[in-house]
Amino acid sequence: MRTIQSLLIASSFLSCAAIAADNTPTFNRADLSAANTLRERALADTTGWQLVESLTTEVGARPAGSAGDKAAIAWAEREMRRLGFSNVRTMEVVVPHWVRGDSELTVISSSTQVMPTIALGGSIGTADAGVEAEAVMVKDIAALTALPEGAVKGRIVYFANRMERTRDGSGYAKAVGVRAQGPAEAGALGAIGVVIRSISTSDDRLPHTGRTVYRPDAPRIPALAVSNPDADALERLFATGKPLRLRLKSNSRELADARSANVIGEIPGTDRAAEIVILGAHLDSWDPGVGAIDDGAGVAIIMGAAKLISELPVKPRRTIRVVLFANEEFGTSGSKTYVEKLQNEVDRHVLGFEADFGAGPVWRLTSRVNPAQLPAVEQIFRALGPLKLARGDNEARGGADLDGLAKLGMPLLSPDLDGTKYFDVHHSANDTLLMVDPQALRQSTAAFAVSAWLGSQFPGDWERVTTVKPPRR
Repeated sequence: MRTIQSLLIASSFLSCAAIAADNTPTFNRADLSAANTLRERALADTTGWQLVESLTTEVGARPAGSAGDKAAIAWAEREMRRLGFSNVRTMEVVVPHWVRGDSELTVISSSTQVMPTIALGGSIGTADAGVEAEAVMVKDIAALTALPEGAVKGRIVYFANRMERTRDGSGYAKAVGVRAQGPAEAGALGAIGVVIRSISTSDDRLPHTGRTVYRPDAPRIPALAVSNPDADALERLFATGKPLRLRLKSNSRELADARSANVIGEIPGTDRAAEIVILGAHLDSWDPGVGAIDDGAGVAIIMGAAKLISELPVKPRRTIRVVLFANEEFGTSGSKTYVEKLQNEVDRHVLGFEADFGAGPVWRLTSRVNPAQLPAVEQIFRALGPLKLARGDNEARGGADLDGLAKLGMPLLSPDLDGTKYFDVHHSANDTLLMVDPQALRQSTAAFAVSAWLGSQFPGDWERVTTVKPPRR
């Protein structure tokens, strides 16, 4: 049942669109016809599949600073040129270089067992003998900080919070804080190690990694993740009320910073070529799998969409810029560098799209535009009609790599990829090509191609967005 608040929000949203509708230029017949052509071609095109197959097979895993990272940059330059993009170039980015190594978790209770585990991104290693201590179970950071003083000193903290499966990724947003800040918070309270339930919706026995962030004012402690089935087993052991000891071993290590790069290619515009419609995805990946859905599929979607637009007999009015960002996974170095180096050109970025949520399909269109441009978004939504999308709200967040530009007022259009099963695979050894559905990839490419094309052709102005970016839900 819809609440009164949600009805008021919807009413306000529609009112803004209605107020602006009378003054909003409409797309011409030729642009809409080209959009229809793009949609139908995309639904039959295999470019996206060929790209993600090539990236995952020829390059594989691409952690920041690794040999795979360097190979991916060369791959992206080659493929952009092969697809006919213009102004193909790289932008140097300095990235952290962390090596995962091997890890081991031993559970010591009435019996001893070894559970599959994985180090969190950025975790320190242990001495060769590992660290061993009695374990304390908490649900989340709030529960940890509510414990009596000294309750975790000299112990290993186990975080039990389970992620909720959602279509829009909101379950991840609620759960990921444990992985990102949990080890730092536990270290500040005197813990000597952390184990977390994977930020995952999978029921298999493969643990999921992801970045953790240490605090400069607290000890850095080793941090590992276990799968959902093994987390369930740990909690059954805690439920017996008997002391539970854990032994952690890891040889993760941090190396000197390395050089990576953003890879950029363009479809030049015509009469409004100085204005940029940016299509972003990230080229790096974690290393348990080969980064097929995170974010090989996103790379394929935006490159495939741009390639289809470049093949139209009519060229885009605004320049369409494809950016494959470095190091999204371990600190968004690429996107931060992009904004820093192009700070005098921020206002030229008039509309942004990001694909970083798997292969799709796209299930709705959300936006974050000035209310005066909402009728244009409605026109784009209608052009997507045969793809059977829902119309979302005007509070799109975009992805991590466009966050900096969005905070500086760049409007966003977001063909939202269906994340229902995304976190079954995300950051795990299961992130392989097998998890990419070719049909969903084609549908997603169609949604991005049509939206980006019409966004580039809009006869009005994409005005800067001055409202505060909404919080992550």
